[in-house]
Amino acid sequence: MYSFIISIAALVCGYLVYGKLVERFFAPEDSRPTPAISKADGIDYVQMPTWKVFMVQFLNIAGTGPIFGAIMGAKFGPSAYLWIVFGCIFAGAVHDYLSGMLSVRHGGAGLPELVGIYLGKHTKRVMLTFTVILLVLVGAVFTYSPAIILGDLIGDGSPASMMLWVFIIFAYYILATMLPIDKIIGKIYPLFAFALLFMAVALMVGLFIKWPSLPELWDGLANRGPSVGVKGQPIFPCLCITIACGAISGFHATQSTMMARCLRKESLGRPVFYGSMITEGLVALVWATISSYFFFDGGAAEVGSDISASAPAIVSAVSVKWLGALGGILSILGVVAAPITSGDTSLRSARMIVAETFHIDQAPIRNRLIVSIPIFIASALLLWFNIADKDGFNTIWKYFGWANQTLAVFTLWALTVFLAKKRSGMKYLVTLVPAAFMTAVCSTFILVDKVGFGISAAAAPWLGMLFFFGSAGLFAIWKIRQSRKDNPIQKTQ
Repeated sequence: MYSFIISIAALVCGYLVYGKLVERFFAPEDSRPTPAISKADGIDYVQMPTWKVFMVQFLNIAGTGPIFGAIMGAKFGPSAYLWIVFGCIFAGAVHDYLSGMLSVRHGGAGLPELVGIYLGKHTKRVMLTFTVILLVLVGAVFTYSPAIILGDLIGDGSPASMMLWVFIIFAYYILATMLPIDKIIGKIYPLFAFALLFMAVALMVGLFIKWPSLPELWDGLANRGPSVGVKGQPIFPCLCITIACGAISGFHATQSTMMARCLRKESLGRPVFYGSMITEGLVALVWATISSYFFFDGGAAEVGSDISASAPAIVSAVSVKWLGALGGILSILGVVAAPITSGDTSLRSARMIVAETFHIDQAPIRNRLIVSIPIFIASALLLWFNIADKDGFNTIWKYFGWANQTLAVFTLWALTVFLAKKRSGMKYLVTLVPAAFMTAVCSTFILVDKVGFGISAAAAPWLGMLFFFGSAGLFAIWKIRQSRKDNPIQKTQ
C-alpha cells in the first residue's frame, strides 16, 4: 500500500511540476484565437465549457485500458506502479498535451495531418491508413467488451442478450458519429464521468480501509505471487503494451486533436490534456492495486472468485462486494461508460480525419453519411469477426495493443521534430526520450511476442537498447543536417 500512496503523490507532483515545465516549453498564447472560435461550424468546431471539454477528453481516452489493462498489468508485480507513474508523467501526458496543443496551433488539424507537416507527406500517407484502421479497431473492440458486461448485468448473460446490446451500442455509435458534438457527447458525458470517477474514489477508500498487504516496489519488481497468467512474458516490453491507456496510448492523440476544436483558449490545454491523462493514471493505479490484492493477498477468496478470472469478472466481483448493490451498479456503469465513450469518439475521429484528408465539408449531413458509411461497414465486419471466432477478441486486442502504441511512436517523433524546429535549446528532450523508448518497446515487442516473430525473450533488453539508441542516433543525424542548412527554419504559425 505504501507504493500505492507514493505513486499517487508522484502523479500529482508530476502534474504540478513537470506539466508546468512542458507547458512553458510549448508557450501557450491566449491572444491567438483557437479553432473553436476562428473555425466554428456548429458540428465539430464548437466552443464548450472547460469542464465539459475535460470530461469529454477524459472519457474519450479512458476506454478499458486504465481498468482492464491495469488488471492484466498487475500480474507483472510492482513494476506496474513504475510504468504507470513514469509512463504517465513523462510520456503519456506529454504526448496528449503537445498533440492537442499542436492541433490548436494548426487550426484543429487531425493527427495524420500533423504528422505529415513534421515528418513528411509519405509518412502522412502511412499514418492516415494506420490511424483510420486503428480507430475502426477501437470501434469494434469497444462495442464487444461493454456488451458482454451489460449482457451479464442487465440481461440474462445469454449470447442473445449480449447481441442485443451489441446492436444498441453500435446504433448509438452511429448517432454519436453523425450528430454535432454538443448534442449527445457534450450532454451525457458528464454523467458517465461522474460514474467513472465515483468508482475510482470509492474503491480507493475501500483500499485504505482494508489496507491489504501487497508486494511493494522494494520487494522486487517482478511478480512474487502465484502464477496468474503472465506466462513468462518479460516485463520489458510486454508490460508497456499490456498497460497502455494508463501510461501512454497513441489513440489519445486522435482524441486530443478532436477536443482541440472545442478549446476556448490555449492556456486551458494543460488542465484539459495533461490533467486528463494524470487522472487516467490515477484510475489505473487504483485498479492495479486492487488487482494486486486480488492476485497476491487473498482478495480473490474475499469476493468469491479465483485468480484466473477475466478482467470483466474481476471488476464485477470487486465492485459489488466492496460497494454494495447501488455502488456496484454505479461502478460498473463507469466501467461500461469508459469503452463506449471511446468507441463512439473513435469512429467520429475517423470520419473527421477522412473528411479532412479529402477536403469534404462536414456541415451537410449528406457529406457526413458519405464519409461515415464505409467506416461503419468496416467496423461492423471486424465486430462480426470478433463475435464469430472464439479467439477473435483476443486476436484483435493483441494487434490493437501493438498498433495503439506504434501510433504513439509516430506522434512522439512528430512532436520531437516540432520542438526541435522551434530552435529553443534542447527542449525537444521531453519528447525525444519517450519517442526513443516507445520505439524500442514496439519494435522489441513485435520481435519477441508470439503475435510477431517469437524471438527468445532473453534478447528483449538488448534489442530494446539497440532500438532506443539507434532511433535517437538517427534523430541526432537529422538534427545536425538541419543545423547545417542555410535557409532558416520557418516558425510554426
